[in-house]
Amino acid sequence: YVVVQIAGWLARRIVCRVRVGEKLDRADRFGLIIFGSRVYLYLPPEVSICVKSGERVSAGTTVVAHRGGDHASV
Repeated sequence: YVVVQIAGWLARRIVCRVRVGEKLDRADRFGLIIFGSRVYLYLPPEVSICVKSGERVSAGTTVVAHRGGDHASV
């Protein structure tokens, strides 16, 4: 999986507490999005998406996707 944080046009503020390539576990918090910044989450095709595009999610609580077959949350 790949996560990309994009700073917003107006405030240009994000907080990222991990380094490129660092591995995270399920529900790990890795940063903060501030004032209109956004996150892109790239998932493999075999996952089943549980949220809609543009939907607000909460760190560590919202199930974004399930991996195929084992129903483990992503």
